[in-house]
Amino acid sequence: MPKTAEVDLHQSFLKCEAAHRLHALARYPYDLTSEGNLTPQRVEELRASSCGYLMLYGTERVTHEVMRDLFALAKEMHVFEKMRRMKEGEVVNYIQGFKSEERPALHMAARAFFGKPPKGKMAAEAVHLAKRELEKLKSFIEQIDREKRFDTLVSIGIGGSDLGPKAHYIALQPFAKEGRSVRFISNVDPDDAFETLRGLDLKRTLVVVISKSGTTLETRANEEFVRSLFTAEGVRPEGHFIAVTGESSPMDDPKRYLKVFYIWDWIGGRYSTTSMAGGVSLSFAFGFDLYLEFLRGAWEMDETVLQEELQHNLPLLGALLSVWNRSFLSYPTLALIPYSQALARYPAHIQQLEMESNGKHIDQMGRPISFPTAPIIWGEPGTNAQHSFFQMIHQGTDLIPLEFIGFKESQAKADHSFEGTTLQQKLLANLFAQAIALAKGEKEENPNRECAGNRPSHILLGNELTPRALGSLLSYFENKIAFEGFIWGINSFDQEGVQLGKHLASKVLDGFKGSRTFPLGDAYIKLLNKVP
Repeated sequence: MPKTAEVDLHQSFLKCEAAHRLHALARYPYDLTSEGNLTPQRVEELRASSCGYLMLYGTERVTHEVMRDLFALAKEMHVFEKMRRMKEGEVVNYIQGFKSEERPALHMAARAFFGKPPKGKMAAEAVHLAKRELEKLKSFIEQIDREKRFDTLVSIGIGGSDLGPKAHYIALQPFAKEGRSVRFISNVDPDDAFETLRGLDLKRTLVVVISKSGTTLETRANEEFVRSLFTAEGVRPEGHFIAVTGESSPMDDPKRYLKVFYIWDWIGGRYSTTSMAGGVSLSFAFGFDLYLEFLRGAWEMDETVLQEELQHNLPLLGALLSVWNRSFLSYPTLALIPYSQALARYPAHIQQLEMESNGKHIDQMGRPISFPTAPIIWGEPGTNAQHSFFQMIHQGTDLIPLEFIGFKESQAKADHSFEGTTLQQKLLANLFAQAIALAKGEKEENPNRECAGNRPSHILLGNELTPRALGSLLSYFENKIAFEGFIWGINSFDQEGVQLGKHLASKVLDGFKGSRTFPLGDAYIKLLNKVP
């Protein structure tokens, strides 16, 4: 059982003095629509910066008093001590007094080799293992470059083994090496694999299979399907398949795989993009050196998380705004809107990261939670989103906070001037206008045109979406979500709710095989045969 001698890490969120003050303040949140409340001075004052990003949060419904009490709440919940322990490799994945995974969460160790060696024996060992795999990856990519045998990589994985690597692969497209591409298979739906493989020359195709346990049903099934297609084409799978898996897992088999890379229990799937789960595909597509720059950006943001000056700790600031909106103002969702087409799949990645981490109904003492955690994350890129669901955000009956992401410069450097301004300027103009319009609203005699305002948002603004900036962005979200969990007093690093559906699916599969051990599942199977 984890040690908690120095401080009470299991302080109840609701019993914090700051929480009581915040509940009182939440009865009358700051009115952004009131004349003189949303000013250039407020926008200038309510900002922070880290790693090349500015956070502009003057359009949130906060005051200096609210921010002081949110920071006081974080300190009452010992977030810096919890973050330090996590970074040093102490067990954070636990529920006190109940059977649980009892693991560290050391995803930051996968990029912690740029500066001083980390404190903590477990963290130091994790960095050593991560560097070992990186050296293996570097040699492998150099071999691929020399031999020029492969021009396509197919990545087979699901959940964090797919969403994170795919989102970041899409985000870095302008940096792709000539003649290299990556395709992804995740869904066990056979149409997904078939469409992904359509038109490929399998002789020039490499396949990476990602499963930490080596037993993930969807991944195993898709791997065997893809192997069968290679065999049917007369191509030996052993010369084309590589594995990312746990050491000594069923997939740790050099007879079946050209190369095996390791991932460990202390890296959760949704936190695995900076491990070999993301490293293989990103290095294949963009080169090993570019992947290192991505890792460097993540490490740089990691280095800010113990900074107690809030203006330079963006992950904690983002977490405080999230806790205010979710737990005190009771807003159930957060729309993540990147004004960057490169981040088209980022909302899906962060959706898993947040909701699988913090969608919990008990705290780390096993006590039921009586306050809201984990906002529902959703979103699409702007300006497309403005012509889709922003109608509801502006005039709907639910208040929906927003987190905007934007960049001063375009990524591909292919901008064009039209009617006196560039496309990138038009993109940014829309971003800023939406934040202002949502906050201020508009009074109208015609109620059909009236917008109530007081829709809170903040903007994360960078200069340009480089590999390094993308790494920092990933670290921002990973650490923001960890800070939220620390404040709520929950375990952000397991996902037991996912297991129930998997268990029942295996019983339903028994029904397909004819064993009839799950009557309710059998009823569905019988109805399936009656589909007209």
